[in-house]
Amino acid sequence: MNDQLTAHRDPAIDGLRAYAVVGVVLGHWLVTGLVLDAGGSLTLASPLTAMPALAPVSWVLQTLGLFFFTAGYASGRSAARHPGPGWLSRRLRRLLLPAVALLGTGAAVLLAATVAGVSDDTLSVALTLSLSPLWFLAPLLALVLLTGPLRAAVRRWGTPRCAVTATGVVGAVDLAARLLPAGSEPPPVTVLAAWAVPYLLGLAHAEGRLTGRHDAARLVAIGVAGLATVLVLRYPVSAVGVPGDGRSNLDPPSLLVVALAVTQVGLGLLARPALARLPRHPLPGRLVHEINRHAVRIYLWHQPVLVALAVLVARAGSAQPGLHNSPDGPTWLLARVGWLPVLAVTLAILVHRRRSAPAPSPGPAVEAAGG
Repeated sequence: MNDQLTAHRDPAIDGLRAYAVVGVVLGHWLVTGLVLDAGGSLTLASPLTAMPALAPVSWVLQTLGLFFFTAGYASGRSAARHPGPGWLSRRLRRLLLPAVALLGTGAAVLLAATVAGVSDDTLSVALTLSLSPLWFLAPLLALVLLTGPLRAAVRRWGTPRCAVTATGVVGAVDLAARLLPAGSEPPPVTVLAAWAVPYLLGLAHAEGRLTGRHDAARLVAIGVAGLATVLVLRYPVSAVGVPGDGRSNLDPPSLLVVALAVTQVGLGLLARPALARLPRHPLPGRLVHEINRHAVRIYLWHQPVLVALAVLVARAGSAQPGLHNSPDGPTWLLARVGWLPVLAVTLAILVHRRRSAPAPSPGPAVEAAGG
């Protein structure tokens, strides 16, 4: 890889961000079942409903905590290197423009599908999967806007106190959700508070904190202890929502999600030396670079690619295993794994074609990679 490009980047953070993006994409592709009914319509299902023993695998593939950690790190670094309002407008633009492009293209495709006679049920599934990745923009935009005050808080009160405060908010809401009458919904403050924890850790790391192996090991220990505690308290095991369960760890984010994020950040920091060596190997280094360059687009377009492929294949012929049948056992899972290369190549082509502009210069590249 070009030395000039890598000179201004942190290859370990790039490696963590690439893993976070790939984890989210693979996780969604593996837990999103699309069932083709007798009328030719698609409905949603989850393999975790039929195979609950796979729930712990979601701890490896639900990597949004790392995504927010690397975003916090990039925000902290870019704010330090480019003080003033300019850095904020650049970061917001890099987050919002791909989302606007997704909405515009999605609206045109849905209109064309309606004219072509695609069923309402299928259009509903397409709309749900296409818009679902946009939820992360709200907490991420809020945290980016709050980067200045959060950096000041970390400097004044320290990382542990700030992270514990945000975790306490999540815990209080979790407790309220258990105590409130059935059907009551506590305010969705945990959407911001839960993801603020890894974001704060990223800001702290950008300030030169959490750099020792002892710090990383302590995060792992705290995270694992938190996971054990919430499981004893009978939180759901899955780190993602499972249809039919009365409670989800992700919607809204619970203490399990926070503990998982802290654990993943600690493990990522322990792996820092190995991740820092990735640019020395051409193929992994280039792959990490491309994922970072297109991170937001990959995240936003991976679910539309899945539903578009399922619709097009269904309209072209018969139902295909792993793409249109019920996710009710290991056979479906193996078949879906067989579709992953097709989905990955399709997504890579789409993302590459949509980004026709030249690669960013080394300075802004560090900022763009964070979100």
